[in-house]
Amino acid sequence: MGEQQDVGGTDRHRGSGTVAQQATDGGVEARLALAQAPGTTHLTLIDLAADPSPVVRRAVASRPDAPAQALRPLTRDHDREVREAVARNPSTSIANLLRLVRDADRWVRWAVAGNPACDTSVRRVMVQTADKELRGLLAESRELEPELAARLVGDVSPEVRERLAAHTHDPEVITALLADRTARVRKGLARNPRTTAVQRGALAGDPVPDVRAALVAAVALDEADLRRLVDDRSVQVRMAVATSELVPAHLRRLLVDDSDELVAGAAREFRPGSVTSPVVRPPRVGHRGGRGRSGDARR
Repeated sequence: MGEQQDVGGTDRHRGSGTVAQQATDGGVEARLALAQAPGTTHLTLIDLAADPSPVVRRAVASRPDAPAQALRPLTRDHDREVREAVARNPSTSIANLLRLVRDADRWVRWAVAGNPACDTSVRRVMVQTADKELRGLLAESRELEPELAARLVGDVSPEVRERLAAHTHDPEVITALLADRTARVRKGLARNPRTTAVQRGALAGDPVPDVRAALVAAVALDEADLRRLVDDRSVQVRMAVATSELVPAHLRRLLVDDSDELVAGAAREFRPGSVTSPVVRPPRVGHRGGRGRSGDARR
């Protein structure tokens, strides 16, 4: 985590007023340029953190080298995108992240989940939140502590458990989720490349076709398991076998005369690279597109 250094009180106003006044006289564009300039001093950044324009304050909030005295008041800024920028800033202190993870705005809370400075104390708050998406983001974290993962295994939301199943690296968590009664959770586990051959064999025999189809599409299976799935009673599963990049050609050829013409056609016409395999998606970290509003730079 980047260090935040307080600027001494004696030097707080020494020379900073002149620079800030000159920037103010130049308008929003000049102050924004100053807020973004690599050489801008900490004293000036502290002044700019109180700028009347949110676009200038967001620029300060986004700087990894911004001092603590600039970021601290921005955690309470009335503009949510300013607070969101602080929540993403890797130099934001743990105390400020703890404040922001409880923010009233969901995008601010979700941004905290993607901050590399987020530590165990912040994640302990996340696991207790009523925000299902925030718990889901926590479930996808590579740094998730075993104690918190164990709590998420029993999460009330199937979506949270599914996201944990798809991303966990913890063998004990994988074993526990194999017994989950909700099919979408086991489907998440089927997409997890960290399952063992034995666990994949169990998933290949799952009673729900969605789970078996997801498994074939996402991970390499033993030939014995694949031969079972070639003869699967579900057209959906056999179609997954016919179109998976991970199925050897000699097994795919067993489906060219399948009783379902769509499956047979898919097996005959399959070309490597023609199908996008639904592998585990990267963790979501609360990013959103199109956040900027027209005219922000002049506010």
